[in-house]
Amino acid sequence: MEIALLNVKVTFQKNSVVADDIGNRRNVWEDYYTCHATVSGEGGQEKAAAGLTVAEADLAFTVRFCKRAAEVTVDGFRILFGGEIYNIVAVDHMNYKKKTLKFRCEKARR
Repeated sequence: MEIALLNVKVTFQKNSVVADDIGNRRNVWEDYYTCHATVSGEGGQEKAAAGLTVAEADLAFTVRFCKRAAEVTVDGFRILFGGEIYNIVAVDHMNYKKKTLKFRCEKARR
């Protein structure tokens, strides 16, 4: 993998439960890991859902392998990129060669 292709910074966030002073629990997203990645995907697709045409942004983020990135799963993690939130749909370990990881994501609707 060429290092020059890792030209964008992404932040992985982890979902965790936090209790406040009186014991109320709530879910919060905390920064877990920040690294550089290569972004690829089909950002211009449109999909018909419930009679509406919705622009869909599916991206794939490729990062160098490390222990922190290898612990990221589909459940409980998301990616921040360019001020947008992306939910992780699939994690590809690229034949388990421990060189790169590819995260297939879709833009979160808010």
